[in-house]
Amino acid sequence: MNCFEEVKGCFGFGCMRLPMKDGEVDADQMIRMTDAFIAAGFNYFDTAHGYLRGKSETALKKCLTSRRSREEYLLTNKLSGPFFKSEDEILPLFRTQLEACGVDYFDFFLMHAQTAPLFEKYKACRAYETAFRLRDEGKVRHVGISFHDTADVLDRILSEYPDIEAVQIQLNYLDYYDPVVQSRALLDVCEAHSKPVIVMEPVKGGSLIKLPPEAQAALEGVSDGASGNASLALRFAAAQKGVFMVLSGMSAEEQMRENVATMKDPAPLSETERTAIVRVRESFSAQNLIPCTACGYCTDGCPAGIRIPDLFACMNAKKAFGNWNQNFYYSIAVSHGGRAGDCLGCGQCEDACPQHLPVRDLLGKVSEEFDR
Repeated sequence: MNCFEEVKGCFGFGCMRLPMKDGEVDADQMIRMTDAFIAAGFNYFDTAHGYLRGKSETALKKCLTSRRSREEYLLTNKLSGPFFKSEDEILPLFRTQLEACGVDYFDFFLMHAQTAPLFEKYKACRAYETAFRLRDEGKVRHVGISFHDTADVLDRILSEYPDIEAVQIQLNYLDYYDPVVQSRALLDVCEAHSKPVIVMEPVKGGSLIKLPPEAQAALEGVSDGASGNASLALRFAAAQKGVFMVLSGMSAEEQMRENVATMKDPAPLSETERTAIVRVRESFSAQNLIPCTACGYCTDGCPAGIRIPDLFACMNAKKAFGNWNQNFYYSIAVSHGGRAGDCLGCGQCEDACPQHLPVRDLLGKVSEEFDR
């Protein structure tokens, strides 16, 4: 459902997870990746002001926008809630984003991570009206939203603001019928409002690439490992109704090569592959893992400095793989921040979590497992 003529292909470069070296974006590797991405016939890049604590935007300026003509790429940025408190702060923030990215306009500008409470803030600050005005002035070409709530909330937003042009949702085969993420129901709402869909987290933060043994066994004869698993997940997302763009956060050149090979001409899923996906869902459901995508939204305001996604990853790995070395990796993770048991119970992490996870309760379970 690509109604945007300037978009080339159905694959986008998500810039929340970039190649890193010594705490900074590895510019040399990113330059090679952006060049390979464009050479393969794609042109869509996605960032936000808070990605990598601001390093994503400036890396795009260094590795893409300062090196390429403006016609060679499309750049999406977002208006993120933590960076403004009033209507008066939106335009200065927007100008800061343009400068950080080294461009005069954004091709797509999204109201970021919309939920029912955050939508009320954006309405009170007239954020949508400001974005539409920027579009009228040529500073933005298309206005959309990224979304993390229930289908009824999405229906409300699209009903109140019918001029929204695109909707970015989390969609992967593991979350398709999830009662919290509601990917399938969100697709139905977008179809009802005739809104094209951008997919984020098609491989669920990497969880669908390196699968636990039981889940990988469900793909026997269908996928032989990481590259095949990634291809299966990307093709599933691309095949869904209304989808015109699938984003992937790539942090290495090998990932770029494999994903580009898949998305140049994504083959439809076979009946055997669809059946295998059902078996993988059943395997994950039986293990009761923490469905964290490691987006990092929960960590920025944590007063205890807890690296929540890292601790959840340790918990999941120990449960899925029976890997007792995770006690060691947990000790490494907490050496850079607080322990799970240091949680103060303030709840800001739960307000920020796109997956609506009961983070405080989960940290309690992690603490029981590791803080001994």
